[in-house]
Amino acid sequence: MNWWKKNKWKVIAPLLIVIVLAAAFWYGGNAPGLQGAVNQPPDTIAADPASPTAVLEQKKDDPAPSTEPELEPDSEPAPDTSTEPEETQEPAEDTPEETSPDAETGATPDHESSVEYSEAGGMEIDPETGKDKYQTDPVPEGKPLPVEPQDAVFSDTAYTCTLSVRCDTILNNMDWLNPEKVELVPEDGVIFPATEVTFYEGESVFNVLQRELKKAKIHMEFTDTPMYNSAYIEGINNLYEFDCGEQSGWMYSVNGWFPNYGCSRYQLQDGDVVEWVYTCELGADVDGSRAVGG
Repeated sequence: MNWWKKNKWKVIAPLLIVIVLAAAFWYGGNAPGLQGAVNQPPDTIAADPASPTAVLEQKKDDPAPSTEPELEPDSEPAPDTSTEPEETQEPAEDTPEETSPDAETGATPDHESSVEYSEAGGMEIDPETGKDKYQTDPVPEGKPLPVEPQDAVFSDTAYTCTLSVRCDTILNNMDWLNPEKVELVPEDGVIFPATEVTFYEGESVFNVLQRELKKAKIHMEFTDTPMYNSAYIEGINNLYEFDCGEQSGWMYSVNGWFPNYGCSRYQLQDGDVVEWVYTCELGADVDGSRAVGG
């Protein structure tokens, strides 16, 4: 007993130290499963917004700002069709095919026929321009081909044709007419009534017009145009081109067709019906918009 009394603190003190260390290890250790209290998971702990570390972490985790416009909450992105070819709708079986130009020449079948017809008749068509050397388009199949004045062969054989000259289109466009020319327009628009006249083999539309108007003492003025190898009628009865608008002038037709070449190159045939008409709309008002004036 005396020993215990003398040495009990020597025994108790180390035990207390061991107990204190054990308790400290139990509540403050890092070993998994040794902690006395369960820590809250790191991702649920609110970071201190004032902490520099919290600010850096927030910047690192935030995605980079987007330059794409934001979609409305209920909208859907437009489908990307850049790489998907569009479906080609097949034409209906009963749809008639349109006549398309030739892939190489750009010519329609009718044009090709006109070229073949014109070349067979002696016209030399330039493949680059599609015209002959006098700037004439191929003549429609079945229509008379031009005969150059220098190539015409005349004879004493007489034939007849019908000739007329009128300007009745002006009556519908008097407000366009040069005021100084009003008195020159006949009330019925007829300058030379349809008359059967005589011509001779080899003569042209121009030859007959010139002779018959001279006989009737009706004014006519023309100019030679070497580029087109033909005479061009500028005025009849003192009514000239541009007297009734910017698209006005004289045109001629034979048997209802407005030739696409000058009147000096149209060689008459027996029984032809020749009409000279004044147009105010570049031929549209006389059904000759596709033709070339005489």
